[in-house]
Amino acid sequence: MPPSVDEWLPQRHLARFVAEVIEGLDLWAMTGSYRGSGEASYHPQVLLGLIIYGYATGVFSSRKLERATYDSVALRFVAANQHPDHDTIAAFRRRFLPQIETLFVQVLGVAREMGVLKLGTVALDGTKLHANASRHSALSYEHATKIEAQLKAEVADLMGRAEAADQADVPDGMQVPEELALREKRLAAIARAKATIEARAKERHAREQAEHDARMAARAAKTAATGKKPGGREPQPPVAGPLPTDQLNLTDEESRIMPVAGGGFEQCYNAQAAVAAGSLLVVATEVVQAPNDKQQLEPMLGKLAGLPNALGTVEALLADNGYFSEGNVNACAAAGIEPVIAMGRDAHHPPLDERFAEPPPLPENPTPVEAMQHRLRTPEGKKLYGLRKQTPEPVFGIIKSVLGFRQFLLRGLDKVRGEWSLVTMAWNIKRMFVLAEVN
Repeated sequence: MPPSVDEWLPQRHLARFVAEVIEGLDLWAMTGSYRGSGEASYHPQVLLGLIIYGYATGVFSSRKLERATYDSVALRFVAANQHPDHDTIAAFRRRFLPQIETLFVQVLGVAREMGVLKLGTVALDGTKLHANASRHSALSYEHATKIEAQLKAEVADLMGRAEAADQADVPDGMQVPEELALREKRLAAIARAKATIEARAKERHAREQAEHDARMAARAAKTAATGKKPGGREPQPPVAGPLPTDQLNLTDEESRIMPVAGGGFEQCYNAQAAVAAGSLLVVATEVVQAPNDKQQLEPMLGKLAGLPNALGTVEALLADNGYFSEGNVNACAAAGIEPVIAMGRDAHHPPLDERFAEPPPLPENPTPVEAMQHRLRTPEGKKLYGLRKQTPEPVFGIIKSVLGFRQFLLRGLDKVRGEWSLVTMAWNIKRMFVLAEVN
């Protein structure tokens, strides 16, 4: 008899830890959906373990996972010496993404029971991850209009050739019906793309018009209060309709062109993560289509507020200048969380006197922004803010550069949100394995 797979794997191994954690999770949302008919199914515990261990070790492709169940001792152990094919693995990942998102919090509960998770101070940051689409597949409204006109002219020409086929000089190899069908298919795709761009432009105009009306009302109120017209140029009303540069990606319509580190633009999503200082465990996630981080703080506060009380309480939130606004600071204060958000870019290597200067006195009855500004100038505040760079950025760096997860495999906002939960849950289990050894 061949030796047991269990004998091939060291007792202290990530694969064993992944299997133990998943065994302790409540998988009823997955197992309850199996009808018990048809061919024999793989248990969700096996498939989930394969996917989690794959993401934790940098193997994301379902085809590579299938091959690894034969080649890798660790994955043979996780799969209980079974060999699910890549279609089964991929279908499981797509089908149970919402359930996998709910398991994220269960894993945090395991970390709390192990004594490796303490909320307290949390740092928030975002990173751009490539969509499963090329930026060269993006179609602008202006270019779509030009191509549409060209295709319509070609369709009219082909229709003329078809009606006078016996007289027209049709080039060798040209099949008029096939060429017509091809152009009509492209015209239908362009029409759908233009309709989507126009709908987005309508939503944007409504939002910008509301903001414009609010600014104009504020100026009018200031004029009435002071009797003087406010200085500066009067805000211009937003332009209705799609702009020539408005784009839609034909591969993943919900992804967006975003600026990336190092310069340039790519087809991306903006992945957000709140990371607990000290443990470096991700405690809340989100994926958005906006490249800017300023509007992401309040939704992440809601995610943190939704965590179970048993996990602890968030006391302080660290974030860089990209998240600063008066509204965000007030939102943190209203949630009972101490905001530590950079209010601007500090110069590198400040003078010695400036580094050790006493902070100005705190004004009486300070606003939340004034209180935070004073806190950032105190030695305690500077030390606390210093944790920001060493909290979320190593997590992003390891996920992207060590594990190699730089691009989503799935398409569509809902699916990439689920995949980001899967990635960060795999990171958390991998991190818990390390912390358990340290403790």
